[in-house]
Amino acid sequence: MLRSPVRLILVGAGHAHLHVLQRASLLRAAGVEPVLVAPGLFSYSGMAAGVLSGALEQQKMRVDVAALAARAGVTHFVAELTGADRSNRRLHLSDGHTLSYDALSLNMGSRTRDPFGLADLDAVWPVKPLARLLDLRDWVQARIRMQGQSPVVVVAGGGPTGFEVAAALAGLIERSGARPCIHLICRSPPTWAPPRALAGTIERLRRRGVEILRGEVVGRGPGDCRLANGQTLSCDALVLATGLEAPQEIRDLGLPVSHEGRLEIGPTLQSMADPSIFGAGDCAMIREAPRPPAGVFGVRAAPVLLDNLRSLGDGRAPRRYAPQKTWLSILDLGDGTGLAFRGGAWSLGRGALALKRRIDHGFVERLRRASGEVLQD
Repeated sequence: MLRSPVRLILVGAGHAHLHVLQRASLLRAAGVEPVLVAPGLFSYSGMAAGVLSGALEQQKMRVDVAALAARAGVTHFVAELTGADRSNRRLHLSDGHTLSYDALSLNMGSRTRDPFGLADLDAVWPVKPLARLLDLRDWVQARIRMQGQSPVVVVAGGGPTGFEVAAALAGLIERSGARPCIHLICRSPPTWAPPRALAGTIERLRRRGVEILRGEVVGRGPGDCRLANGQTLSCDALVLATGLEAPQEIRDLGLPVSHEGRLEIGPTLQSMADPSIFGAGDCAMIREAPRPPAGVFGVRAAPVLLDNLRSLGDGRAPRRYAPQKTWLSILDLGDGTGLAFRGGAWSLGRGALALKRRIDHGFVERLRRASGEVLQD
């Protein structure tokens, strides 16, 4: 008697699901039928700073997910997950569809944490979704054209993303012919890279018009923002780089999650409470080996996720994924240089950015070729 295929819903088009999507034939051969729920385009976050600074064209960071799904023969709903009924294994989508599933895989990315409810106020831009950064780029360029000088920009958040966004905005303003006026607000002294690397980066940013301040942005008013210590700063634009959290839909599943709302999974990438639900990338976290949201973990987990989704159909034992304890990070500093670091090793300069460009362009171009896009130099 023939078995019915396992109906697998892939929600999101992050690094891991893009890998799985390209190998959909392997799932079908194992008796698993994938369906994709995701936007029609994927924007690669690793190139966002380059696009924000004006060094890269917007098209360079985009992959046609719809074309990739069509080429793989995978049914694709261009929609978002709005709700789930786990007891009956049904998903509700933003386009009105309701889908049944046997297994569910979540690779939905992350969103900007907004503890003080600032994101919806005037002239406030969270770093995610990435489309908002493109709006910010256009806004800054328009202000410079109208006023002939840089707007005062406050970047809230002293992690790698805050530094990279501040540096990218400095590059954008410099390319527009103005002197940057940027305040980068750090809650505590940064420790995310080797001390000498951070000191060199901070000094370079200061010379370019980026002032590093201690504090926390807690309020926004017309033309200013307020810090927790009561200080008020002039502020034409506020950028939120205040950390990342999982989409609310992850919490709404009623499964164990981390304090950032990330789905808690085991080494086989399955939920700690529901083995029919898998997770990868920023929206999930291995409880025994927590790691920060970073694309490298979605990329490294992808082959394991593919094998374990195949095991739903062929009955093989699932593989375990152990995320690395150190990893390469490279920041685009917006002026033709980069900061690369891994563990205690680091490099600051043009060579670091050249390495980043090679890695990023290679990743995106492979995906674009897989979608059938004809690339032009």
